[in-house]
Amino acid sequence: MSKYNDLVTVIDAIRAEAPAANKRYNPDTSSIDEVGNARARAFIHLFLKVKFGLVDFTDREKLITDDTDDGGIDGYYIDRENKKLYYIQSKFRATEKNFENKDITLEEILSMDIERITTGETCYESGTKYNGKIQSLIRDLQEISDIPKYDTKIILLANIKETLQPKINKIMGGYRAEIYNYERCYNELVFPLVSDTYYNISELKITINLDSTNSGHRIDYNVKTELDECNVNAFFVPTLEIAKIVSKYKNSILKYNPRSYLDLSAGSVNAEIAKSIRQIKTNEFALFNNGITMLSDNTKHSDKVGKKNKAEVMVTNPQIINGGQTAYTLSRLYDDCKEQNTTLDIFNDKEVLLKIITFSEENGQATTKSIADRLTLIEDISKATNQQSPVNEADRRANDKVQIELQKLIFEDFGLYYERKRGEFGDGLHHHYITRDEVIDRELFLRVCLAAQNKPHEAIQGQLKLFALPKFTTILPDTNSYRKNMFAYYTYLRIPQLKNSNIGHAASLGRYSVTSLVAKKYSPQLKTEDFGNTIDKEIKLVFDKWLQFQSFARDEQHNKRYFYEVFDRGTGKKIIEANWTAYFKGGTLVNDLTKFFK
Repeated sequence: MSKYNDLVTVIDAIRAEAPAANKRYNPDTSSIDEVGNARARAFIHLFLKVKFGLVDFTDREKLITDDTDDGGIDGYYIDRENKKLYYIQSKFRATEKNFENKDITLEEILSMDIERITTGETCYESGTKYNGKIQSLIRDLQEISDIPKYDTKIILLANIKETLQPKINKIMGGYRAEIYNYERCYNELVFPLVSDTYYNISELKITINLDSTNSGHRIDYNVKTELDECNVNAFFVPTLEIAKIVSKYKNSILKYNPRSYLDLSAGSVNAEIAKSIRQIKTNEFALFNNGITMLSDNTKHSDKVGKKNKAEVMVTNPQIINGGQTAYTLSRLYDDCKEQNTTLDIFNDKEVLLKIITFSEENGQATTKSIADRLTLIEDISKATNQQSPVNEADRRANDKVQIELQKLIFEDFGLYYERKRGEFGDGLHHHYITRDEVIDRELFLRVCLAAQNKPHEAIQGQLKLFALPKFTTILPDTNSYRKNMFAYYTYLRIPQLKNSNIGHAASLGRYSVTSLVAKKYSPQLKTEDFGNTIDKEIKLVFDKWLQFQSFARDEQHNKRYFYEVFDRGTGKKIIEANWTAYFKGGTLVNDLTKFFK
């Protein structure tokens, strides 16, 4: 698979959000041109969904103007909160080669009739009227009472020649232009959607039920710590409120959480959470569940919101650091109800404890000594509060800087998804944006890194040792060796595909050893597209000598603890007992490999 194929898969999934009767998005698959046009239109949907959080297909479709007589504008968005106007021109290409190499032309850029449209002209200079969607855009602009305060930005979803880029703002008539070339589309549209981190909410409103209680429905408490002073608000919130929030914002609201959603596997904590919502009609959920902890930069609460028995809380830059499994499970139940067109009665009268931790601010600025201090405090809170589902060492390392950088580099260079956080790509897999073989398991990757460091015997050790400090930092001190590690990773995957019946333990107990030997053939000058041929060649060379190596290892005097002579009681013949499992974990392995293969 490639990043372009993932892009097409995502676009096709967006097309599937359209009503089945809408032939514009669901054309006859035998018509290549019509499918291409549908994908080009859905590509604009992708931008609107990821950049502006427009999750509803109908809401996005209203903003897509791409059609005959569109004045060179394919879509638009009016951000009333931040007072910005976005005009979009998009050039989706039907092949990977064209998408990554073909540039938009100067004529296509100049076709954007923004000057006329923004001054209220309803037709081209020739007199031909703009299409109905452009007329709607003009009406939307006319309804903005304070439009002089708005900043205008041109979005070009296209590759642009380097010679044009410095002049692009001048070409656009002075309007500020932002270019999303193919790399930026992969990194900022595809990856965030697959990992469900695409919508960063700045302000969140949470509604609370007061019933007949007029006071005492919340705790408001100030806490002084070594690093910062915090305010804590705690109250019970309707489970449906949490479900709707996480359904919309997904993993973007779980960035500091050590895990993403872990699915509803039988017997799991999440399955029990779902059961207590689905099968119990009363509010035992509030007692059974430990609750949710949320971080906030600013929190405002009011009982006087013009709604009977309701209060509202406004949270700035919210992040859930504990209870992410609870919150995400509620959102999955909510999504299931919507998809199956069933009622939301399962949420009735059920609430969950929400604790909001707000860092103190002074004149709108955080009072922490440094951002690092705040992150340290966040990590300490996360470790202390994540007790309901055990957080292992691998989870604790999920947000380490080296892991975040590694994930970015692997996607950019190889188009694969390094899962630094458990469940991170769960929704991408659930919606079939990507397949399981595109996701790199973090534990396997660290084992392969050890093999690449000529430590195949250590690659077999338990997960706890791999991710515990300081061992973890010796395996992944930085990202400098990420390409060599990926070379070793591809080698490890390829070994069983090339195995034959005459290679002894090479593809089983010796798999990390073979990986280690082949990894020594990596060169920084080796291009990514040449990895496959080099790996296949080197694996076969190792396989050709592997049985000889096993014989060599058995004969070495220092390996007698693993291979020793005994006599068969029945026949009296001398045989050799071999403990290959212990040998491949033992301290003599590396020297034997080096000595034999030289």
